[in-house]
Amino acid sequence: MRVTYEDYLLAAALTLARRHRPTWSWTRWRRVCRCGAELPCRAGRRSLLAPGHWPGAAS
Repeated sequence: MRVTYEDYLLAAALTLARRHRPTWSWTRWRRVCRCGAELPCRAGRRSLLAPGHWPGAAS
């Protein structure tokens, strides 16, 4: 299966936006990153995506 570079970038951007964004933590009583790290999140934002997350992989 071949995926275009634009589709790969789109999938990477959507994955990072879903995983790393501020959210309210009721246990810590402050805003933290969705991945569980303190803000600013310095998690390794690697673009290693499984092919199942690529656009058009479901078809």
